[in-house]
Amino acid sequence: MRAMFRPFSLYVGLRYTGARARNSFISVITLISALGLMLGVAVLITVLSVMNGFDRELQTRILGMVTHLSVYGREPVNDWRQLADQIEGYPGVEAVAPFRQLEGMLTFDGNVAGALISGIEPKAERQVSIVGDMMWEGEFDALEPGSFGVVLGYGLARKLSAEVGDKVTLVLPEATVSPAGVMPRFKRFTVAGIFRARAEVDSLYAYVNVDDAARLARQPGTVEGVHLRLTDLFAAPQVGWELQQSLGYGYYTSDWTRTHGNLFQAIKMEKTMMTLLLSFIVAVAAFNIISSQVMLVTEKRGNIAVMRTLGASPGAIMRIFMVQGTVVGMVGTLLGTALGIGLAKNVSALAQWIESTFNAHLFDAYFVNYLPSELQWSDVGIIVGIAMLISFSATLYPSWRASRVHPAEALRYE
Repeated sequence: MRAMFRPFSLYVGLRYTGARARNSFISVITLISALGLMLGVAVLITVLSVMNGFDRELQTRILGMVTHLSVYGREPVNDWRQLADQIEGYPGVEAVAPFRQLEGMLTFDGNVAGALISGIEPKAERQVSIVGDMMWEGEFDALEPGSFGVVLGYGLARKLSAEVGDKVTLVLPEATVSPAGVMPRFKRFTVAGIFRARAEVDSLYAYVNVDDAARLARQPGTVEGVHLRLTDLFAAPQVGWELQQSLGYGYYTSDWTRTHGNLFQAIKMEKTMMTLLLSFIVAVAAFNIISSQVMLVTEKRGNIAVMRTLGASPGAIMRIFMVQGTVVGMVGTLLGTALGIGLAKNVSALAQWIESTFNAHLFDAYFVNYLPSELQWSDVGIIVGIAMLISFSATLYPSWRASRVHPAEALRYE
């Protein structure tokens, strides 16, 4: 008997879904349920795509500019190539490049900006950093020894109003005693290029040749240490510890987790929390499904009694209302999925349009100065699955109540 009524349950359930209820309030609640599911699913897909975009930008842009692992010498390193030979054969190390870091202020045409000056060897730096691929103007390889050229970040160049070919002045915090008194050290550089990573490093970093940086540090021919690019950036702490033990007391290491690890963990935690919080939108929509179905069961008590009298089992009645509630959930979920995918793929362009239309700089204060988005189909599948599961679960109690209706009790008041 149950097998015979399964097509019947599907047919009647679909009829109840498409039919206009006598009580218009029930139809409104059903519509709100579907819209709530649609909104919840769409928002979840869009927000998770944005969080995935920030995660991607952190790994490709920020961690592409900030090297995975650095080995510092406790004393200036005279022969960095010998040190590189020791490290390059180590498991997990892909490339090695020398560096020297300076801090100072850059000035041009009355504008002043603080900067972190990285002394690098251009060809080797291309192996450990993506800065060479991010050139906006000029040439990264123009940083030759003795040229005293500088490659500025896009944000830094805007602060200074400097362009390629301009002469900018680097002011170092180290003071020099002269007949006129204690004076800071100055050095003029020619802007050889401008890079743009569309991240906070654009406003902080400037690059010069490592030999020029060593001369400014009054330690010619030496470097501060070497940058490393690893096969697995998440193995940086372990590789750094092992290298430090292998190289001995004369060296120490620092990896990206110490400078940007908190940011990476914050994005992961925020993604988890946003998923949890936004899931409540789906839960509220599920409660609407419960309430609308309970009211529908109350309205259809007479119909249920007639079907029971004609031989429909409690299981068949239960399946009718499960079909009706599941269809509402399915429609809301599918519409929300389509809307969410559309938003996720166009939210970056939408944010740029808002910024250009209203002249608003919404993301300049963040480590990525635009709104990134990366749609991952695995996230879409999980969200759709959870929404459908919640929708189906919401039909169980009302459907069970419908199956418990006694024909005699229901028909007594008809």
